[in-house]
Amino acid sequence: MKIKQFEYKPLSHFSYAIISDGKMALVDPERNPIQYYKYAEENDAQIVAVFETHPHADFVSSHLQIHEETGATLYCSKKTGADYPHSPFDDGDMVRMGNTTFKAINTPGHSPDSITILANEENKTALFTGDTLFVGDVGRPDLREKAGHVKAKREELAKMMFETIQNKFSDLPDNAYVYPAHGAGSLCGKGMSDDASSSTLGNERVGNWAFKKQTEKQFVDYLLDSQPFIPHYFGYNVDVNKNGAKNLRAALGKIPFRSNVNSVTKGALLIDIREADDFKKKHLPGSINIMATSETSKFETWLGSIVRPDEEFHLVVDSAASIENILNRTAKIGYEVNVKTILTLGEGVSEKSTGFNLEHFKNNINDYTIVDIRNETEVSEGEFFENSIVIPLYQLREKASQVPTDKPIVVHCAGGYRSAAGASILQKELQIKNVFDLSDDVEHFK
Repeated sequence: MKIKQFEYKPLSHFSYAIISDGKMALVDPERNPIQYYKYAEENDAQIVAVFETHPHADFVSSHLQIHEETGATLYCSKKTGADYPHSPFDDGDMVRMGNTTFKAINTPGHSPDSITILANEENKTALFTGDTLFVGDVGRPDLREKAGHVKAKREELAKMMFETIQNKFSDLPDNAYVYPAHGAGSLCGKGMSDDASSSTLGNERVGNWAFKKQTEKQFVDYLLDSQPFIPHYFGYNVDVNKNGAKNLRAALGKIPFRSNVNSVTKGALLIDIREADDFKKKHLPGSINIMATSETSKFETWLGSIVRPDEEFHLVVDSAASIENILNRTAKIGYEVNVKTILTLGEGVSEKSTGFNLEHFKNNINDYTIVDIRNETEVSEGEFFENSIVIPLYQLREKASQVPTDKPIVVHCAGGYRSAAGASILQKELQIKNVFDLSDDVEHFK
């Protein structure tokens, strides 16, 4: 049994390929299946199975496309209510592939339909735990109150998670490998270790808070406390994954490109993915600057947190060379269906952001309205400025009217990335120009 872990860093997502005797199975594949096809070819293996541990909220899976292109059988819990061709895979079910045996363990807690995939070959045992068991944590229980075939309140799911951790892994050996669907940085949990992307069951029994001796109430109270925010797109992705996403190549091929655009329809939503400095020098009026200029930037998370799943938008890129990459990134959360056009700017675009005088701000802080767009858990650890207005970025479009406009406005986050988006949102929503992005100069005030 050969196991390969694939990582998609912007969403802290792990997917897996398991090869045995020329056959290959996948667990929780991401939207673009090409990397799995290449890996199969490199190992002279045939993809015959895809296991979905649950309908994911934070990314779109390619399971249906893989089935259509390879003939692989899709496996998921019957509780998923999947609308794609599949074989139910629940407690007691078993699949043999080459010399590897796969068994299903129903492990509800993160979702009512979560399963863990138990893979065995000779003396090696591997657990593909999805969003149930992470390295150092367990999955959050508050994402399925309004989404999915089976819905459940967070308190119910937290109690299910307690039962899962107490009983579902108890007969398994300490040397069983633990392969989760996410690592540190994912919004699917709050305390994942950033030291490792996999573990063993023995290590988790010793170091993971969820395995410590505690009452159900203590477990539930801790699990429900201080979970991260829920982006707009999470419920939408659950439903997309339950149905099965459309073929990626076909979906992206329908999106038109326009070069050298000087204007768009008034009121259109524009997402400009360029560097903040380039955006400030030149952009279309009303654009929102969500940077996607590095491979690790959290573009997908913030796109799906700022833009609702029912909103259409235009994507602004720096050059045609960026088209393929940004469309693929947009599709990671299923938002390619919302893109009306992808475009580059023309010479006639003259809108720019007002220059920011950092020294004047330092010496006259009370002359500015300061908006802190960090998340609630970050703010609870301390504010950088007295009397700042706290509105997390994911709420800023809806709550922009709460920001007074009698003074110049300075927007800050923790490191500079989010404040570019925040400042552009306030400029758009408040229809004013004197909104400034503190950017990475926030480091002077920590």
